[in-house]
Amino acid sequence: MTQHPAVTFVDLEPATDSFLDDVLTGLGRTPKALSPKYFYDAQGCQLFEAICDLPEYYPTRTELALMRDSAGEMAAQLGKDCLLLEFGSGAGIKTEILLGVLQPAVYVPIEIAVSALQASTARLTAAFPQLPIIAVCADYMQPLRVPQLKQYVASRRVIYFPGSTIGNLTPQEALGFLVGARELAGTRGAMLVGVDLKKDPGTLHAAYNDAQGVTAEFNLNLLRRINRELAGDFDLAQFRHAAFYNAAAGRIEMHLESTQAQTVTVSGRAFSFQAGERIHTENSYKYSIEEFQQLAQQAGFRPQQAWVDAEQRFAVHLLEA
Repeated sequence: MTQHPAVTFVDLEPATDSFLDDVLTGLGRTPKALSPKYFYDAQGCQLFEAICDLPEYYPTRTELALMRDSAGEMAAQLGKDCLLLEFGSGAGIKTEILLGVLQPAVYVPIEIAVSALQASTARLTAAFPQLPIIAVCADYMQPLRVPQLKQYVASRRVIYFPGSTIGNLTPQEALGFLVGARELAGTRGAMLVGVDLKKDPGTLHAAYNDAQGVTAEFNLNLLRRINRELAGDFDLAQFRHAAFYNAAAGRIEMHLESTQAQTVTVSGRAFSFQAGERIHTENSYKYSIEEFQQLAQQAGFRPQQAWVDAEQRFAVHLLEA
């Protein structure tokens, strides 16, 4: 389906995981765990946007400032006429900054949420009417085959992965992900990736335990979604948001903690909780510059440069294949 003379829409029909199966499996584990990908129903997306504007939540505004300050340098190193692929393109706010200086031959946003993909593509098309865009609805965590890319002559492939989303993967998962990105980038390819840095635990704690309680509401909304979509009977008043920095693992952990012994049912299946028992809902790994560069090297990349804010909170890494 073509939406604009310069836009091609490609639907790779990404497989949709079974929300019910994943929830039943996760709640049946010891310890209990649910995937963070299920945070993002309509209400969850609105809550996450609100989180990004919180005074305690530094990653989004810090990365945006880095892009505004340094996108020109990044573009100079990447070179003109590249093929720019973005994993999880979302709203494309940071991408617009990069596109304004990079002048790629073609831009390829890859996003599993078709509505978000269409909205961001429409906005970027209005901003850059001459830029060819191949909008791909796909799960970027799976192998990608997009034949339409062959019609464009580009100097190199560049993968853009902003937002510190790589921190939601375990280091082993991140390594496998980077190996796949290295293969997709190909010969002379590159990757530009946002990474949240290790820092004072107090700053991290505040970012995930904001005073307004928005992050807590975001976490608890997962239970609300289960109630609505999967015939669950979670009493949200009997669960609390728990987020803390696990220094040994180098990660923020988010949990939902049962405040009392209770039994909950989901689609007719019962799950028992002890008082204080938790459902692990998300990890957010933090890296030092050196740790992430070592991980990239293991994946076959050569670290070239890292742009870091003045407070040493966030980094954007340039990796060469």
